[in-house]
Amino acid sequence: MAAVSRPVANLHLPSVTKRAPWQDRPETRISNWISLWDFEEPIDAGLIGAPYSSASISASGAAGGPEAVRMAFRYNTTYTPDWDTDIKDLTVRDLGDIGGHLTDVSIAHGNIEQAVRDALTISGPFVPVIVGGDHSITAPAVRGFAAANAGKKIGIINIDAHYDVRVTDWGPHNGTPFRQLVEGGVASGKNVVELGIHGFMNASYYRQWANEQGITTITGRDVHKRGMEACILEALGIAGDGTDLIYVSVDIDCLAYPWAAGTSASSAEGLSAWDLLEAMYICGQHPNVAALDVVEIDPTKDVHDQTARSGCSTILTFLAGLYRRIYGDRGY
Repeated sequence: MAAVSRPVANLHLPSVTKRAPWQDRPETRISNWISLWDFEEPIDAGLIGAPYSSASISASGAAGGPEAVRMAFRYNTTYTPDWDTDIKDLTVRDLGDIGGHLTDVSIAHGNIEQAVRDALTISGPFVPVIVGGDHSITAPAVRGFAAANAGKKIGIINIDAHYDVRVTDWGPHNGTPFRQLVEGGVASGKNVVELGIHGFMNASYYRQWANEQGITTITGRDVHKRGMEACILEALGIAGDGTDLIYVSVDIDCLAYPWAAGTSASSAEGLSAWDLLEAMYICGQHPNVAALDVVEIDPTKDVHDQTARSGCSTILTFLAGLYRRIYGDRGY
């Protein structure tokens, strides 16, 4: 394979490139469909790995998340009968992995911010799909996204078991990204939605702080009672009220145990896989949703790639929605 130039600082070739060993003539395997980007071809979406988990509260192997997702894509094809959509006409490319730092969180986060900003400004616009890494990568990723879209107001939807608005006494770790973004003025609290929050894993103080900032909470129980379609449409309305773009972050621990064994803090009260996929399909269709990240996939805790495959389905269902956004009712 010819060498590919890397014009974005701190953005390196992916740690692994997996090709599906075979595919039937009428089908397209995701591993054979997503190829490396040359940083010139117009693309609809770009996969960016952020393999960093040294800012995690608990011991984490989530740095292996991007590699696990790339490997698990070999199970997937471009067609989903659930939404009767074949995404093969989308142009989706792999931009590679952002380099971290062995000992300095601030340098690692700076690398992420710079790489996301530069990747989004080097060519025409595209939707970044960022795979972490722990949830600390979201704060610098959103800052880079905002810098690349200077002058535009950003709304945020966090689909998560946890608020991730902890105090920053211990620095910018994976429990603080949304406090950082609100206190840093990157997003107004009134345009931030915490969706799927559940379990005995959050302090009442976090809810109180969120309320004081104008952040909206939609709990896992709300989703169970009202249905995800109603909840995600409410979230999109709030995040999009007076903003130009919406950034969606998915912590895989939003899911209940069966779908998220490979993460640090899933629980029985979590969302079902169908809840999350319904949200992804709707978000992909929304005209203002301009970025997605999926974080906290830890292959060192996973069982038979199940959590990595949940991450793949999350990303691909979002892309199915994006396909519908671009092509309308034409499924294939």
